[in-house]
Amino acid sequence: MKIIIVGAGQVGGTLAENLVGENNDITLIDTDTERLRELQDKYDLRVVQGAGSHPRVLREAGAEDADMLVAVTNSDETNMIACQVAYSLFNIPNKVARIRSQAYLAEQETLFNNDAIPVDHLISPEKLVTDYLRRLIEYPGALQVVDFAGGKVGLVAVKAYYGGPLVGNALATLKEHMPNIETRVAAIFRQGRPIRPQGTTIIEADDEVFFVAAAGHIRLVMSELQRLENPYRRIMIVGGGNVGAGLARQLETRYNVKLIERNPERAEQLSEMLEETIVFCGDSANQELLQEEHIDQTDVFIAVTNEDEANIMSAMLAKKLGARKAIVLIQRAAYVDLVQGGSIDIALSPQQATISALLTHVRRADIANVYSLRRGAAEAIEAIAHGDENTSKVVGRSVGELKLPPGTTIGAVVRGDEVIIAHDSTVIQQDDHVVMFLVDKKHIPEVERLFQPSPFFL
Repeated sequence: MKIIIVGAGQVGGTLAENLVGENNDITLIDTDTERLRELQDKYDLRVVQGAGSHPRVLREAGAEDADMLVAVTNSDETNMIACQVAYSLFNIPNKVARIRSQAYLAEQETLFNNDAIPVDHLISPEKLVTDYLRRLIEYPGALQVVDFAGGKVGLVAVKAYYGGPLVGNALATLKEHMPNIETRVAAIFRQGRPIRPQGTTIIEADDEVFFVAAAGHIRLVMSELQRLENPYRRIMIVGGGNVGAGLARQLETRYNVKLIERNPERAEQLSEMLEETIVFCGDSANQELLQEEHIDQTDVFIAVTNEDEANIMSAMLAKKLGARKAIVLIQRAAYVDLVQGGSIDIALSPQQATISALLTHVRRADIANVYSLRRGAAEAIEAIAHGDENTSKVVGRSVGELKLPPGTTIGAVVRGDEVIIAHDSTVIQQDDHVVMFLVDKKHIPEVERLFQPSPFFL
């Protein structure tokens, strides 16, 4: 696939890194010559220096026969104009734009269509991060929760703790513990390395376990792997930007929410905008402020300012003063592995959340959802099976018959409203949504080929 990426910042660079090894022809556009040179030296891609919304620059990047344009600069307006020029002058069939401003998103139904601004898919990093955080709060103890098939199925990552019912036992005993609940362990990571889950695999303390289950069964399965945490009630959010404000708005009717914002004007705006949330103007690294606001009774402390160091330091202080859980937003990918798992429970990268959404639109075959997991090393995919037994390599075949790439697990099949946890004997039918986990994303092209129907396949 011939893809033009406009914007070589963290999102554009990470997307290029993800796509370059998958037989794609990638051209990256940016005004920063140094950044382009750095990425060109690192990856096998073309670069064009210039403004990504200019016709000459797009033409030089190969827009006349491109399959897709992905505009992910820091400017919503540049991204929109790049899509407009790509459509009007070059008729590029698939256009994706990163849009951050709530003012545009609020009018998206009217604004973004071929009769107005021709954007086929919108990516809003702030909304993606807010939804991600909300799911973590709904499932206390989870490291990551992702939804498939419109929320019918969840893939959840948890850490197995000492004292959990399954620790020291084989996976096969899951069925004995929960005879009426269907689940499938899709992957286990032990000391950072993937282990192929089999019935005889013994779960050890500190294993990172990814399991697939119907949405209504997730908490039950979690309780088998770790002592189930009490639901969260008191939440403190630091940072009143789009993420912090959006999260407070989503949570304030069901939780006791406090929000700390440094800027007095923004704090005043938020206090008028949010109905139930208590808003404070102050410094989240101020020990007296945190103690006055009963940080020791806080279930989750969430730091989502634009400054990584401020997020990390305030979260560490909050944990030291007694907060039960600390979640931080971190822009620099290198920091994520450094801080997660110590006093900070979960470090969240907005780039990874954004990349997951972008990959959904870039994948071949009919891919309904893609999630980048474990800092981009692994991937979860929801693919839709098309064709019949003559044209498809999957339809009419059992899971055990499929030639899946190494390290690929089919966790669940969603058929209409029915969630089927996959076993070797499960037969895939036309229009089934198939949820898969790949421990190594280099095998993605093989999975895509598997789900692409062909009139020549017999």
